[in-house]
Amino acid sequence: MKVKESIRYLEDLLTSGLEEIENARNREDLESVRVEYLGRKGKVTEFIRRLGEIPAGERPEAGKRANSVKVRLRDALREKIESLETVSLEERLAGEAVDTTLPGYEPWVGSLHPISLVFREIIEVFHGMGFSVAYGPEVELDYYNFEALNFPKDHPTRDMQDTLYLSDDVVMRTHTSPVQVRVMESVSPPVRIISPGRAFRCDSPDASHSPVFHQVEGLYVDTDVTLPQLKGCLDSFARGIFGPGVKTRFRPSFFPFTEPSAEVDISCIFCDGEGCRVCKRTGWLEILGAGMVNPAVFEAVGYDPEVYSGFAFGLGVERIAMLKYGINDIRTFYENDIRFLSQF
Repeated sequence: MKVKESIRYLEDLLTSGLEEIENARNREDLESVRVEYLGRKGKVTEFIRRLGEIPAGERPEAGKRANSVKVRLRDALREKIESLETVSLEERLAGEAVDTTLPGYEPWVGSLHPISLVFREIIEVFHGMGFSVAYGPEVELDYYNFEALNFPKDHPTRDMQDTLYLSDDVVMRTHTSPVQVRVMESVSPPVRIISPGRAFRCDSPDASHSPVFHQVEGLYVDTDVTLPQLKGCLDSFARGIFGPGVKTRFRPSFFPFTEPSAEVDISCIFCDGEGCRVCKRTGWLEILGAGMVNPAVFEAVGYDPEVYSGFAFGLGVERIAMLKYGINDIRTFYENDIRFLSQF
């Protein structure tokens, strides 16, 4: 095979191949053209395999021309594919025209859980009074949960009917007070902290009890801390959460880790203290417990009770949330009913 005949043959292949590519109407037609010319047994491929039949002196020119035809056909195939895809896209878009006058879909936006909302509000109020936030483990040693807080070994709250024991010395914390002990062990006074978090009890769920609940406990220790300071602190807290018109009162009570101790009530926010079904006609609602830190607790953490004094308090977050939002069943917080949660 002479070089002139080869070049003429290649030009004919190029002409016919470009014509077939131009006339192709879809990807299937183009694939057929590719196989016919550039496939393993295609016309251009076969020509390249037969280059050895051309005299050695003319072979480079024929090979160069064959590669040029191969590149031209490959580029033409790629351009045609892009052209067909563009036409296909335009046709599809024309058939899927969007009516921009229709109203759009408003995305569903979640919100914080009411317990989280109340947590944030409580923390913000105490932040404003100079309290910092401290956290501790939910799985706690018996020592921190009971013994260091002046709960004797035979105290009723140590009973397995009240406390979730993981072993003889490890419990699910029944309050967040152990955080206060851990903080006092690690720093010297003054100490002014709140400890928000979850606590656990062996309670059967009902309208007012849950085996998992949330607390915020507070501690202030320094020299010359007094009971009037505790009352002023809790007055400010009550007004910050329930409004400036709310009143507080202290009733004597008992807690092992405070002495003296008190239950703290607020004037009923539903009847302004007049007496209603919610406050059982008393005009008052119990919200938390508080008192001056028992010297036995200071001795357990290495503080000198002759030098330092302090007060502590603890409140249930669910209790505050139920009062703020008018909820009468604590189980509602944990049912994950979207109709309930979406109100917040």
